Amino acid sequence: MLEISSDKLVYALSQNHAPVARAVSGETVVFHTCDCFENQIVREDQDFGTLDWERINPATGPLYVEGADPGDTLSVEILAIDVAEQGVMTTGPNLGVLGDELKENVIRMVQIRDGFAHFSSALSIPLSPMIGVIGTAPAGTDVPCGTPGDHGGNMDCTKIRAGATLLLPVNVPGALLAMGDLHAAMADGEVAVCGMEIAGKVTVRVHVIKGLAWKLPMLMDEENVITIASEERLDEAATRATKNMVDFLEGFCGMERAEAVLLLSAVGSLRICQVVDPKKTARMELPRAYAERLGFSFAIA
Repeated sequence: MLEISSDKLVYALSQNHAPVARAVSGETVVFHTCDCFENQIVREDQDFGTLDWERINPATGPLYVEGADPGDTLSVEILAIDVAEQGVMTTGPNLGVLGDELKENVIRMVQIRDGFAHFSSALSIPLSPMIGVIGTAPAGTDVPCGTPGDHGGNMDCTKIRAGATLLLPVNVPGALLAMGDLHAAMADGEVAVCGMEIAGKVTVRVHVIKGLAWKLPMLMDEENVITIASEERLDEAATRATKNMVDFLEGFCGMERAEAVLLLSAVGSLRICQVVDPKKTARMELPRAYAERLGFSFAIA
């Protein structure tokens, strides 16, 4: 099995990065990752001034996938996410939704054991590992790992977890896949500016799909097909996530556009992924059973 170590890091998704590993379509790859602070925070009384802010949101990679050509789609099947024994959370001035109120930085170290994140002496939270940053290289200007977009990146979507398959665009030869910013647990919104940040490893299987014209990124799991969009304003992201799902229903399930948006208004769930990155991210969830009843097959991913 191919493994990529956590010292193979990039801080932007870029066509200019040399690949650190190569895989063929159908191969399983393990990405070892740092937390979003590159493991710099080790105690709760640590001075924020000691952090190197040029090392935030690193992603492990990039991986070159043989046969992935511009215009193709890269299917990333998430087989497992394993997290470390300690995570970290932080917030403070100019960070998150309360950044205009908080006067001091606050750090919370969180122990992980027995399937729970021990948030405090009174509260234990079930683990729900997910990937915050995952994407392919954009065709144009480099995009910092902390910024989401149509290439993926820092989408902070809680549904990007084991058992899901993420579909990403191939913009450059080999796709140049990279990922990091794992969370042991995170709620929709990421309102403090972080989830439960943690190091770990992600096991994925990559496939190159030819001739797929969906609006990406898209995500599939056992329950839903999901469109994801990121824009500077949350309402713009929500609108585009919805329109991308309408495009999917029209183009691949045979629905008229008006009928498709009526279906989404009845059974679709429009949700916030995060509101704290340079671009905001929203998703539209459609129970996959409805698409399957319309004759669509998900075997392609």
